[in-house]
Formats: sequence, structure tokens, C-alpha cells
Amino acid sequence: MTIAAFIKHLQDYHRELVFNPWADYDPQADIGPQAPLIRAANFKRYLELRAGAHYLFIAEGLGYQGGHFSGMAMTSERILLGCHPQIKPQEVLGEWTYQRTSNPASSLLKETQKKQGFNEPTATVMWETLHRHGLAVFDAVLWNIFPFHPYKKTGILTNRTPEKAELEAGIVYARELLALLPQARVIAIGQKAAVTLDRYGIPNNQVPHPSMGGANRFKAAAAQLFGAGSVKKS
Repeated sequence: MTIAAFIKHLQDYHRELVFNPWADYDPQADIGPQAPLIRAANFKRYLELRAGAHYLFIAEGLGYQGGHFSGMAMTSERILLGCHPQIKPQEVLGEWTYQRTSNPASSLLKETQKKQGFNEPTATVMWETLHRHGLAVFDAVLWNIFPFHPYKKTGILTNRTPEKAELEAGIVYARELLALLPQARVIAIGQKAAVTLDRYGIPNNQVPHPSMGGANRFKAAAAQLFGAGSVKKS
């Protein structure tokens, strides 16, 4: 399977209360109908630059502050727009035409989001960790066991835990991505990803999820992983 074919397969997925960033257009929050095309182009470029990556980090699901608008897991729009104090856009996509896909005129966005795009705490911790260990360019791929954005009935700019059927659907894409990254070692971020990968026989090591107060434990586990070349399952 090629990268283009993989993205096409992702674009074909549709489910209620799930936003597909590479196929769906949200007239309330997206900058225009071109938004999914921008996100798909971002993701294609992202994978092309990382064809020889040695690490594949797999978390739970896309968040509305991260991959929903950037098109890349655990990657915020604010990084792409050059508004992060430490991480430069070139660490994500190299020399590239960087465009936002959230609508700065939308009433759903807060003032800072209108000016600088969305910012995701998990994305910040993840990219700062990759940057610290010299892996941001371009030896690690970030992914989710459910690669789409599951949201609540209360509105699209919310996050919810993926359901069992969604996790089962996601494992198909994880296997396809692994086939595109033959050198990559799988690192599960958090229990949800680790349990799902284990259930389907995909070897992985586990690090704590950086959300909900787990940032320091995640950083320590990542330092062990990159420094000693291994990390114990927790």
C-alpha cells in the first residue's frame, strides 16, 4: 500500500459523532471547503518525511485541539502556524506551505484560538519531548489507535473516549501504517492503546499518557526509551 492509498482508505471512514479530518468539512469551525484537502496534504507530507522512522507512538484518539485541525495526531495547529515558543513548523513538515484550517472568524473559537490557532496540551508535551531528544526531524510518527476525532453530542469541539467498535476499526489502520513504516517500533501511549494493541497481537512498549497530570511520568519514560533504547511496560 502506498501513502496515497492509505490516506484514501482513511478518507472513506464515516461514523456518527466522528469527525474525519481528511474528508469532512465543518462549516461552523473550518475555514472553508478546502480544509480537509489541506489536512490530507499535511498528513501525506508528514508521512513522506518519516518513511524511515524508528518510532511509532500510538495514543487513543484525535482531539479537537490537535489533529482535528492539523490533520496529524498529537500535533496542534498553533505549532504549524509558528506560534509555539520552542517548536518550529519546519520540525513537522520541513519547507512547506503552512495553512490553518480553523476559521478565525468562527464564534466557536476563543480569542487566542482565532489569533494563533488551536493548541493541545498533549501535543505540546509530545513535541517538546521529541525536540529534546532530537527526534522531531524526522524519526518518530505520532498516531492514534482510533485515528479520527470522536466527539460528544453536545458539539464538535469536544472529545470523547473511542468506543470498542471504533478501536476495532482503528486496528486495521494501525496495521496498514506499520506496513508503511517497516523500521518502526511501536510505543503505546496510555493503557487504552496498549490494551488494544496487545489484544490484536501487535508488539509494543508502553509509556504513560501525558494528559491528566501524567506529563512528568511520560517525560521520564521517554527519556529512558530514547536514552537506553528500551522502556519497561508499566
